[in-house]
Amino acid sequence: MKYLIYIFLFFGIFKSVSQNNLNQQFTAIESKVIKWRRDFHKNPELSNREFKTAEKIAIHLKSLGLDVQTGIAHTGVVAVLKGKHPGKVIALRADIDALPVTERNDLPFKSEVKTTFLNTETGVMHACGHDTHTAILMGVAEILANNKDKIRGTVKIIFQPAEEGPPPGEEGGAALMIKEGVLENPKVDAIFGLHIRSNYEIGTIHYKSGGTMAAVDRFVLNVKGKQTHGGRPWQGVDPILISAKIIDGFQSIISRETKLVDEAAVISFGKITAGTRFNIIPESTELIGTIRTLDTEMRSKIIKRMHEMSDNIAKAYGGEAKLDVQEQTAITYNDPDLTNQTLPSLYKAIGKENVRIRKATTGGEDFSYFQEKIPGFYFFLGGMTPGNTQAFPHHTPDFVIDDNGLISGVKALTQITFDFLNK
Repeated sequence: MKYLIYIFLFFGIFKSVSQNNLNQQFTAIESKVIKWRRDFHKNPELSNREFKTAEKIAIHLKSLGLDVQTGIAHTGVVAVLKGKHPGKVIALRADIDALPVTERNDLPFKSEVKTTFLNTETGVMHACGHDTHTAILMGVAEILANNKDKIRGTVKIIFQPAEEGPPPGEEGGAALMIKEGVLENPKVDAIFGLHIRSNYEIGTIHYKSGGTMAAVDRFVLNVKGKQTHGGRPWQGVDPILISAKIIDGFQSIISRETKLVDEAAVISFGKITAGTRFNIIPESTELIGTIRTLDTEMRSKIIKRMHEMSDNIAKAYGGEAKLDVQEQTAITYNDPDLTNQTLPSLYKAIGKENVRIRKATTGGEDFSYFQEKIPGFYFFLGGMTPGNTQAFPHHTPDFVIDDNGLISGVKALTQITFDFLNK
């Protein structure tokens, strides 16, 4: 008799969330998701300043009858949805911040927002697609709320600020949300997230098991020489020359010392500051850049060699060097067991032929900090119009997304949730 009851409950639950039933709900909500996305795109806000964005999210979540908390990690919003039956706890995460980029396209919902960022006048733009992530998760929240009587367990819906990094001198992002207890009360068993991609066709999902996005480190290298007249270099020590030698040396760490057939690695310089005028060899230089790695051992070795090389090169030319490395994100690591468990949900959501394996990327994501604490799965959603021959990169003024692809993200996260909790 006991087994008959279990069988009855099993088929009763899954009949209630049949694919036909879900497809009707997806069709009904698609226009809402697009409308939300366009509103967020027109009204972007920078990291730790997403006040109006957070307010709109909270109003929507409260209208669904969810338990909503605001002000987490400054401007984050978290909602808890309890199913009718006890079970596991799943978290779904979307990032909500925009970038200091002046939009250059001619969309009818183009951003006209202006601000001052680090003492520079700039536009503000959702140039990485976080507006789409936010709208997708709002749609998922609505569908789940309308079906909470069919859910075993709890859903924690996380809208995270400052994925692009908090302003200098501030905390923020996933690390601060974790510090403030977002993965506790109730304790989360697994977390899922997605990222739109401008160069993948709409209707497709791309993933990789294991390391899928790089650890990101920011470094600052200060080189000290001895100032002198540009016409008498022998009377001083040229920090610009030393810097050039160090730049060249760092690239040899990647090209000659790093086993790139195992994983990719990158050292890039993004800013060099030195001097005041053409005929003065300056006292010092400052170089700022980034390190991208997909393996923890490789990361440690590269940073160690950067310290050794900068010190030795500077000393060889009579100067001094000081290197400071700061972690920005860890490796975005898709738990292999969770990945295998999730794939059938993706197949069910958009068709197996539309789910594709991708290679790792040297881009970074602070979703990785959640994955350091609990198993997580992070995938990429197509945002390019089929047949398009030019996809503008993320973080650029011309970045554009076809929002007809957003519904695939809603389908994927919804199906993942039902399957994970009702397994």
